[in-house]
Amino acid sequence: MLTDWPHVINETSVWKSSVYADESSWIVHFTESQLAEIEQAARQVLASGQGPTSFRKSDFTLPTVASLLDDLLRTLHKGRGFVFLRGLDVTRYDIDTLKIIYWGICSYLGEGISQNAQGEAMSAVTDYGDSFEGNDPYRHNIRAHRTTTEIHPHTDSCDYVALLCVRPAKSGGESAVVSSLAIYNELMATHPEYLQPLRRGFFLDLVGKGTSGKQLSFHRIPVFSYFSGKMSARFNKRQIELGAEKSIEGLDTLSQKAINYVAELSLRDEFQLPMTFQAGDIQILNSRVTFHARKAFDDHAQPERKRLLLRVWLNALNPRPMAPEFANQLNTGERGAVTLRQ
Repeated sequence: MLTDWPHVINETSVWKSSVYADESSWIVHFTESQLAEIEQAARQVLASGQGPTSFRKSDFTLPTVASLLDDLLRTLHKGRGFVFLRGLDVTRYDIDTLKIIYWGICSYLGEGISQNAQGEAMSAVTDYGDSFEGNDPYRHNIRAHRTTTEIHPHTDSCDYVALLCVRPAKSGGESAVVSSLAIYNELMATHPEYLQPLRRGFFLDLVGKGTSGKQLSFHRIPVFSYFSGKMSARFNKRQIELGAEKSIEGLDTLSQKAINYVAELSLRDEFQLPMTFQAGDIQILNSRVTFHARKAFDDHAQPERKRLLLRVWLNALNPRPMAPEFANQLNTGERGAVTLRQ
C-alpha cells in the first residue's frame, strides 16, 4: 500500500460516464451574437495580415465571449476536465479564417506549443495514407492520428488538447473521454498493488516525438504522479509496451498486469463518456486528468470530403502542479514541446 498517496481522490475531475449521460449538461452552444463577435475578431486578425497561428490573445478581441471562455477554462482547470463547444458553422469560412477563429478561441485557454517534428502548433488529424503492416502504426513509428485505426484511451503530452471537427468521417470515428483520476480510485479500491509499478513509471517509445526520429524517453515517466497535493496521469499502453521492447529491462509481470488493467478499466462503459463530433464542434480536454479515445472509421474516397479535425496542444498559463520527471514527457524539459526537426 502506498501510505503517502491518497486512497481516494475527491475532485470534480473524478466522474463516471453516468454523471454526464445527458449531453445537454456539458455541450455549450454558441449564440448568434457570440458567433458574430468571434467572426469580427477573426476579420481584424485577417486585416492585420497575421497568420492563423501567429497572433496572440490580445489580437483577438472578444468583449463578451471572453467571460464564457474564462468559465470554460475554470472547468478545464478546476472542474470536470473537459469542455465541448457547438454551433460554429464551418461552411461560412475558408480554411484560413476557420483556423484563425479556432486559434483565437484557444488563445484564451493557454499557449499553443509544437506537436510534431514539423513544428506545427495546429495540425490536421486525418488519414494521411501512411503505409504500415498490421493494425499497429506505433510499431512502425507512425502516430495513430494519421491513420483510420482505433485509438485506445491515452493522453497527449500537453496540458490541454483541443480538437475542431471540420468534417466528420463517412462512418465511425466517435470520440470518448475518461476521467483518469476515477481510474486511479478504482485501482486503489481493487488492485492497489498495481500502483507501485505505475508510480515508478516506464521508458516510453516517443513514436517520433523525441529530439530524434526514433527515441525512448530519457527517464521513466509515471502513469500516475502525485505532487503538491494533486494527482496527474499520463498513459499510452502501446508506447509503454514498445518502450519496454526497446529497453534493456522490459516489462515484469506485475507491470504488464498493471497497464493491462488500466487499459481494461478505461474501456469500460462506466468510465467512458462517448462524444460524436459534428462539423464545427470543438472539444478541449485537460490531459492531466482525462484519457481520450477514438473509434476506427471509414472515410470518403474524395480528399475534400475526408474526415478532418484540427488539433492544438496548449500549455496552461496556470498549470497543474507536476513532478519534474512527470512533466518532462518529450525529452525537452518540463512541459516541453515536440522538437522541431528538419
